[in-house]
Amino acid sequence: MTELLRKDTERQESPADAARFDYRRPVLRARAPLRISFAGGGTDVAPFPQREGGAVLSATISSYCYSTLRPRTDGRITVQSLDYGTSIGFGVDEDVEYDGQLDLPKAAIARIREVDGALPVTGFDLFLHTNAPPGSGLGSSSAVMVSVIGLVAQHCGLDLTPYDVAELAYRLEREDLGIPGGSQDQYAAAFGGFNFIEFLKDQVVVNPLRVRDATVHELEHNMLLAFTGRTRVSDHIIEDQVSRYETGNVDALEGLRAQKELAEQMKVALVRGEVDTLGRLLGQAWSEKRKMSSRITTPLIDEAINRSLDLGALGGKVTGAGGGGHLIFVCEFERRHVVAEELLRLGLTVSEFTFSKEGVVTWRAQG
Repeated sequence: MTELLRKDTERQESPADAARFDYRRPVLRARAPLRISFAGGGTDVAPFPQREGGAVLSATISSYCYSTLRPRTDGRITVQSLDYGTSIGFGVDEDVEYDGQLDLPKAAIARIREVDGALPVTGFDLFLHTNAPPGSGLGSSSAVMVSVIGLVAQHCGLDLTPYDVAELAYRLEREDLGIPGGSQDQYAAAFGGFNFIEFLKDQVVVNPLRVRDATVHELEHNMLLAFTGRTRVSDHIIEDQVSRYETGNVDALEGLRAQKELAEQMKVALVRGEVDTLGRLLGQAWSEKRKMSSRITTPLIDEAINRSLDLGALGGKVTGAGGGGHLIFVCEFERRHVVAEELLRLGLTVSEFTFSKEGVVTWRAQG
């Protein structure tokens, strides 16, 4: 239904529409994957990586941010979001105002149109849709940014590497817009697949992992993704975590340093195909993550994880900053359905998922 709505929204053209569309340039599309984080989240948030170096183990899944760009001839840029049910517009030469209305795509457009070597922007319509809301713990906001950067860069004739896209997305979110957070999501969306990402003092290194197909299938067979129904957009969890680290809170220090070590241990288990070990380490990662901020967990999250462990889950944790969003579980397969039933009883939305090997991709549409 969503796909049909998206097509209808894009293709219903009045005579006035037809006059302003630039049919000499192709319609472009892009998608960037969402991700789950196994361990290391928080060690990518400044100032920890600059002082101690961070590491995150993550993987992208087959849920995406989608975007479409249709060129125009009248010097106008519009952005429409299906998820928010809103749209904005401005001239190609106008300064953009960051007012909370679709600021992510606005920032990407504003920066890219000023890059040296970019083709002149004559205008375009940008249409966005994402499989998960902001604050869901799946890196959706950064996937939006990465998708739009990839799309607008191609429209402007720029050849950006995945590192270029991720770095630009990070700077736009954290510096231009002042959104608190780390940098794992941007690199996951840009590169795709299973990655062990190192956050060093002055650079980020993405290490793609060669995970056997059998291990991937076993993970898909044994894992669950559960949505709490609550996002964490205004919970200030990241700010609290940073404050506790900077003031030398013992629990926060222990939790962050343990996250980094567990990311390394889980990487080894993953490439060796030791899914049960990975599941148990996932539980340890959750125990350590809870130390980083008192706001990371909630009574519902604690109950969901504790009940799942009682019923046969090997481990579970929040995949994101916490306070809501999504939980991931690794289960004994014969008990996975029992765990799922209990999570449903608690009011969570439960789904299976598959992993995605690709990062952001762009392509020309037909017609």
